[in-house]
Amino acid sequence: MSINVIETSALRVSIADAGAELISAVDKESGNERIWNADPAVWNRHSPILFPFVGRVTNGAYRVNGKEYMMKTQHGFARDMVFSCIEKSDSTVVHCLCSSKETLHIYPFPFILTIRHSVSEMTPRQLFVEWTIENPGTETMLYSIGGHPGFLIPEGIRKEDCGFLFPGKSELFYFNANESGYATPWNQHSLILKDAFTPYQSDVPETWIFEDQRIDSVTIVMPDRRPYVTMECGSFPMFAIWANRKGPFICLEPWFGRTDNEGFQGILQEKKGIERLEPGEKKSISYQICFHKFA
Repeated sequence: MSINVIETSALRVSIADAGAELISAVDKESGNERIWNADPAVWNRHSPILFPFVGRVTNGAYRVNGKEYMMKTQHGFARDMVFSCIEKSDSTVVHCLCSSKETLHIYPFPFILTIRHSVSEMTPRQLFVEWTIENPGTETMLYSIGGHPGFLIPEGIRKEDCGFLFPGKSELFYFNANESGYATPWNQHSLILKDAFTPYQSDVPETWIFEDQRIDSVTIVMPDRRPYVTMECGSFPMFAIWANRKGPFICLEPWFGRTDNEGFQGILQEKKGIERLEPGEKKSISYQICFHKFA
């Protein structure tokens, strides 16, 4: 597997050609890793790209233009494909994935997906992530896309003692995915935030899904409320937090689109959060991750 390294005076970031996946972000001052190690006994991913679907489609099947297609895997297929590295420098790496006979068999839309990871010495603790989706076909393209980076909690600190900071928010509503991975929005819960803060809640299901609430940024904070990681994601209509109970990591996930509602049997055009791209059109989406100084 080819690995591409970009760095600043504060960070050394590694991105694999496989899945165009962020696999490491080392704090050069402390020497500590900030990205989950993909232990297969817990969760065998670091930071997968979710495309062309976020989450599951009901029973692994979906319908579009009068035909049924199978998508057995969760989160689409991009995370399991090898991207072409089309640009590389000390501060930027760009990957590209294009549709093929293989993808068209399970997803009937031609596409060009470009993933850019970049850093800058002007903001040496910040990683910039940009996705560009292009429709080279002749029909409207239907898709979802999302991020899924897992942040490693420092050794000796329990994630159950950490919390989240949502600047500018005093209340948020969330719902969960059930054990099969489908959304259950009718079981909505409320978070009353004190000083925009909520503790990690180990007594609720692993996935919290926030929908249509304009979350501009989220910070994972340590037990003493020191900031650890901040994600800036104001352009995304949906956001999720996921933390496998077995592993010392927390995922912050900016989404366009999400998993199917439990029991959903509609066509793809009716899928919650589905995006549309007209022939010849392209769309760029970005978010930023700040790895705060933490000894």
